[in-house]
Amino acid sequence: MCEESGRPPQKPYSGNVTLSIPPEVHIGIAMAAEASGKNLNQWVTDALSAVLQPDPES
Repeated sequence: MCEESGRPPQKPYSGNVTLSIPPEVHIGIAMAAEASGKNLNQWVTDALSAVLQPDPES
């Protein structure tokens, strides 16, 4: 498919993302993660997944 469209093949992603965010956002999401009983990585993963698959009830 990539060859037919002239695009290079998609390479696998590593799963690592480095972000630069304002300190107040970092503090806020760290507090939200702790309040939900999750580590920061799991909280961010869940939040980003919710954007990709929004709840049909909302």
